[in-house]
Amino acid sequence: MTNQTTSPRDIAFGSAAGFLAFGFGSGLAPLAPGSAGTLAAIPLGILLMALPDYWQWLAVGLAFVLGIWICQQASDELGVHDHGGIVWDEIVGYWLVLIFVPATANGFIGAFVLFRFFDIVKPWPIRWLDRKLKGGLGIMLDDALAALFAILSWLLIGRILQSI
Repeated sequence: MTNQTTSPRDIAFGSAAGFLAFGFGSGLAPLAPGSAGTLAAIPLGILLMALPDYWQWLAVGLAFVLGIWICQQASDELGVHDHGGIVWDEIVGYWLVLIFVPATANGFIGAFVLFRFFDIVKPWPIRWLDRKLKGGLGIMLDDALAALFAILSWLLIGRILQSI
């Protein structure tokens, strides 16, 4: 059931699920909330990268599964599928890319640029998936796929640079 009088701000600060869905409030940014959400992912991303690989995978996996529920909750409350302010999917997608890049400034920047590029441009099949799969799973999955494209690009760029 949707409540059309509930504002994104009310949802972002009205519950733990809303606070996470709106990326600790970063999704309320008036311009580029997806990029703001990805920037908000960096501090916890630094902590994530300090963990052993197994714990990184476990943390991102749990954040993904939790994200299905929290993004669905926020969407239901707003009455809008994948509202621009829901940025937990960007946060988790960025964290996924961080698992594959070095824990350096270049790694963080490269992960940010590549992930945001694929999340914004949404080449096939990301755009197709974004249109076809609804609900919390759809919100989370298109960003996971954008992360996969970013990871593959990072690895390809690395291979090319090594061969030069």
